[in-house]
Amino acid sequence: MTDAPAVPSLLLTRSDRHIGARVADSALRSYGSAAAVDEFRHWMDAERTRTSANAERIPLDDLVGWRSDPDTGAIAHESGRFFAVEGLSVEIPGSAVPYWEQPIMNQPEIGILGILAREFDGVLYFLMQAKAEPGNCNGVQISPTVQATRSNYTGVHRGRPVPYLEYFTDTSAHRVIADVRQSEQGSAFLRKRNRNMVIEVREDVELLDGFRWLTAGQLHELLRVDDLVNMDARSVLACLPFTGPGRDRAGRDGFTAALVRSCGGGEGGLHPMESLLSWITATRSGTEVRTRTVPLAGLSHWRRGPDRISHDGGGFFDVIGVKVEASGREVGGWTQPMFAARRPGIVAFLVTRVEGVLHVLTQLRVEPGFVDVAELAPTVQCTPENHERLPAGARPPFLDEVLRAAADAIRFDVTLSDEGGRFYHTRNRHLIVETAERHEHPDFRWMTLHQLAGLLRHSHYVDMQARSLLACLHTLRTEPGR
Repeated sequence: MTDAPAVPSLLLTRSDRHIGARVADSALRSYGSAAAVDEFRHWMDAERTRTSANAERIPLDDLVGWRSDPDTGAIAHESGRFFAVEGLSVEIPGSAVPYWEQPIMNQPEIGILGILAREFDGVLYFLMQAKAEPGNCNGVQISPTVQATRSNYTGVHRGRPVPYLEYFTDTSAHRVIADVRQSEQGSAFLRKRNRNMVIEVREDVELLDGFRWLTAGQLHELLRVDDLVNMDARSVLACLPFTGPGRDRAGRDGFTAALVRSCGGGEGGLHPMESLLSWITATRSGTEVRTRTVPLAGLSHWRRGPDRISHDGGGFFDVIGVKVEASGREVGGWTQPMFAARRPGIVAFLVTRVEGVLHVLTQLRVEPGFVDVAELAPTVQCTPENHERLPAGARPPFLDEVLRAAADAIRFDVTLSDEGGRFYHTRNRHLIVETAERHEHPDFRWMTLHQLAGLLRHSHYVDMQARSLLACLHTLRTEPGR
């Protein structure tokens, strides 16, 4: 790769006008050879040797730098920063489960999830990091250029500065491709948000250990590998525009052609955007969600033992403590609480073609931690085993169709990890299933990818799991997924 000549920042170039087309072109640039894939694997192997974040489970009472409130049992960092584990009561009148209590993470800070972009030889590349997190089931995963909470990047941990942070805290000299606050999982975090950013630079950028420039197409190849591209990277990648004019030479089988049309915006959707926005607004306005913090020590159906807080029925998740020994990170060691799911979950999109345009079946999902009541979610978003403990009416619509899908209907099937800084060995099977049925349900709507991309330019419309799946769906632009 050679550096392109410097371009004065005030000039409007072709690349400024058609960023969606440039992203689509980058998606067509994959590894192209077994030798290139082998070289990437050697690099990842070297990074797993250079950097690590090995976590050992320890009793919650042995957490150093954290304290349990003697009155409520809430677990918080002694600095008052990072996050706290508190108790939450939830009441949603009229829902299948109208009341419950649970532990929840309260992290009011807004972190930065940022990816640097730069053009080399006319192709857009993205600077990714091989990052070790204590909750990763396999140690190192591909992460954004910057993945940091405010406590991290302001130095509360007293560690080394976050590399490349300055590009995201001051964007005045660079091109902003995406910059939007997005929610975290509303079932685990109380109104938690991160700033999802993609910033394009034109000048040389020093390539530090653990970082690598990758095209969108190369990232799409890596997304087809279990537990390789982390959740935060998937969230930011979903915010990239794949729309607008361009030379999209994607595969021309019926499915990929329908997917490309769905991204382009030149074709109509089954539901106009005005109708979709009205549906979202009506649900948010008409759904009452009552939440309040309550003592963690007194949660109904939850018990604190010596090494975990767990549900009486043995499902859902545990709150555990871990001791971390790290290398190649800003801090060499620490302890912290984490959430550990008892079983892998499933997130799935049903997709169908409507007059040659791919549509995705989204649900409008209410979760107690959302800032604004409800967000668009995958068709199915659940842990099936947990529904054995819930009323029959709480079983997710379309779950059985997804679980029983024929092999030739499954377009994507990869298991990917949740963010390893807060979740311990927590994974979800990501499925994209094509159906010929044009399902109708009051809580669901068929949407084009262009419509979803429009909503992703705004905060709190598309949830974390849907963003993760949308990043996966874009991998199918260049070849049929099987």
